[in-house]
Order: sequence, then C-alpha cells, then structure tokens
Amino acid sequence: MASLLQTSSLSSLASRTSRTPLPNHSSSRIPAPKGVRCNVGEPLKYANGKPCIPLFKSEEMVPNFLTRNTHLVNAASKNDTRLRIFSGTANPSLSQEIACYMGLELGKIKIKRFADGEIYVQLQESVRGCDVYLVQPTCPPANENLMELLIMIDACRRASAKNITAVIPYFGYARADRKTQGRESIAAKLVANLITEAGANRVLACDLHSGQSMGYFDIPVDHVYGQPVILDYLASKTICSDDLVVVSPDVGGVARARAFAKKLSDAPLAIVDKRRHGHNVAEA
Repeated sequence: MASLLQTSSLSSLASRTSRTPLPNHSSSRIPAPKGVRCNVGEPLKYANGKPCIPLFKSEEMVPNFLTRNTHLVNAASKNDTRLRIFSGTANPSLSQEIACYMGLELGKIKIKRFADGEIYVQLQESVRGCDVYLVQPTCPPANENLMELLIMIDACRRASAKNITAVIPYFGYARADRKTQGRESIAAKLVANLITEAGANRVLACDLHSGQSMGYFDIPVDHVYGQPVILDYLASKTICSDDLVVVSPDVGGVARARAFAKKLSDAPLAIVDKRRHGHNVAEA
C-alpha cells in the first residue's frame, strides 16, 4: 500500500512539472566583461570532444614569460637538441673533433675495466628519445674495443634511446668476410650479428674491406669513403703529374686504385703481386 502511494505521488509531481512552462531566456543577455582579450590565434577546435589549442605561429603570440630572458630561451633551445655523441676509449681525439665540427659537446659516459678485464659502461646523462651516435673504431686491441662498443650500444638501448648509430671508422674482422679454406668462420658476419642484436639501428663504416660486408647486416649501413679527403689533400700540394703513380697493394684493390687514378687525371697504375705464406706473412 505504501508503495502504491509513493508511486502515485511521484506521478502527480511529474505531471505538474511537465505542465510548468520553462522561463524564456532568449530575450535576456548576460553582459560580457570588458577589457578581456584572448591571446589564442584561432578559435578552439574540438577533436573527439577535447579542445585543441593551436600552436604558436609567431613571436607576438609567444607568452611574455618565455621571452623575458633571451639567454634562457637560447640555453633551453640548445639543450633541447635530441642528438648525442658518445666516445669510446679507442679514439677519443677523433670523437672530440667530430663533436667540435658539429658544434656539440661529447656526451658524458663512464667506461672502466675491472681487475678481471670486464668492461663497465654507464651513461652520465639522459638519452631518452635521442638520436645517439657511438664513435668507437674496433682497431687493435680489436676484441676489447668491439666488446666495449657492444656494451655501449646495450646501455643506450636500455636507456630508451630513439636511434643508435654505431660509428666504426675501422671495422675489425672486416677482412674475414669469406672462406678461403674449409671449416673457417666468417667472422665479419658474426660481428654484424652481434652489433645488430646488441641494439644498434644503423652502422656507419669507412672503407670496408669489401662492399659485400654491408649485406651481412640486417640494419642500414652507411659506407663512406676516404677518397675525397685524400684527393683534397693531394690537390693542396704541388705535385708534378709525371711523379705521380697509384699503387694497388694486391689484386683485390685494383678496382679502387683504378677509380682513384682516374680522379688524378688518369695517373699511372701499378699492381703489387702479393702472396701470402701464412697469417701475417706476405711476400710481394
């Protein structure tokens, strides 16, 4: 019974409410405050029900607190670069020259070796979302420098770097790019796999032993040549063309030597007949 009375009263209230006319506000206006100016260049746009404020398009639209101190703005823009260059211990002077040429500072990194020879690497600054370049030639001692490079790559990957490029001016094990005898390892392919699995996204190498080594990588490889630099150096010297000859150290370097000779006004070309009698033993 109580429930029926409650239902009846609710129905009566709803009917009275529906018959009550709503106040008409069409003729009334709310006065807007004067002296208020919007700094937004465009009206707010809505995407998926959320307002989107347009980006600043000119200096006039930049808030005053960003332009009050110009030197702070310049410092912020300089530190906002997403490019980082780190150097291994193989050739720090080369890394420093590269950084100076690009107008950057070398990234801070700690590299040390334990008593048993293990290598420790720790980045001393954030690389999250950055394009990182690791300059580390795998020159002698090749094994230590290669392992150091791999650990540097792994450290950058675990620090959430966006892209990791291994800059390897001297690529160790590049000469072991094929089998010359049975039951041999193709170490160049193995090293390529190690660099890729460590987390590198790209490799930059200089004057590889053979072009097919680029095919050993499953990531992009930039193969740069030192020939233009050598040509510029020779052009700055006063060398008589009659005293100039290009020599290939073996048959495998003939194509490269011939291309170099053409750049020197078709200089004479000589080829050395090199014969190997063992590891690190050659006769010419």
